[in-house]
Amino acid sequence: MKKILITGSNGLLGQKLVYALIKRMDIQVIATSVGPNRLIKQEGYIYEPLDITNKSEVEAVIKKYQPDVIINTAAMTNVDACETKREECWTLNVTSVQNFVDVISQQSKTDNQQPLFIHLSTDFIFDGEKGSEYLETDKPNPQSYYALSKFESEKVLGKSAIKWAIARTIIVYGIVDNMSRSNIVLWAKDALTKGQKINVVDDQFRSPTLAEDLADGCILIADKNATGIFHLSGKETMSVLELVYKVADFWHLDKTLVTPIKSNTLNQAAKRPPRTGFDIGKAKRELGYNPHSFVEGLEILDAQLKA
Repeated sequence: MKKILITGSNGLLGQKLVYALIKRMDIQVIATSVGPNRLIKQEGYIYEPLDITNKSEVEAVIKKYQPDVIINTAAMTNVDACETKREECWTLNVTSVQNFVDVISQQSKTDNQQPLFIHLSTDFIFDGEKGSEYLETDKPNPQSYYALSKFESEKVLGKSAIKWAIARTIIVYGIVDNMSRSNIVLWAKDALTKGQKINVVDDQFRSPTLAEDLADGCILIADKNATGIFHLSGKETMSVLELVYKVADFWHLDKTLVTPIKSNTLNQAAKRPPRTGFDIGKAKRELGYNPHSFVEGLEILDAQLKA
């Protein structure tokens, strides 16, 4: 039986991974996160509290469970907070990855068995000036401290001798148990349902990614024991404004509540790339990755909200 250890299991992607993997008879799931388990379903897997910034905790958990695969979804992802809390951002996004590399390298010397380390990264490592979809081979040029930390974490793996894969993704949406943070789809739906006016940027372009699709992509990497970098996102690139309009159309909400604005009027602490979006051809060819369209994703979300 394959053992898969998930970090950040309380988060959006982490929860989707746990729920997808516990359906499989051939996999034992070890879910880890800081603090108590926030998932409603608590059986069918092991839960172990883990602070990935603490190397001795990382060492103890890997030693105890000897996972075949580690999927690292834990990160500090609040882009503006990373700009101001740089030390915290670096520790969580870079030092923690080094912790895993060190522990895996050390332990594989003693037992010759090395887990595949799958690490989540972001479209924000690019500067957004390409003007078309990004390939895995395009040169990163991070524009914010968050982006820099994620690019540095990729470099930690690139320099290491462990078996690794990097899954880069773009704004992930979905619903989870006991959610601590919202995402753009739920935020827009919630605000418009309440009749609140919202400002939305029309000069940033992204490929929104359904959390279930991203989880499937990570599982495909694990199943195929694939290594290297993979772009895993939704298949359509659109402006953030268009995304919000599609949310409004889907749930029959009032689009006149939406005011289009420019990014430079927001005074955000961190700079965002104007246009990202992935060419997901490699993931399709090598993994069989096949994400839903944005509207199909909203249908899935709608069914879950009703349930």
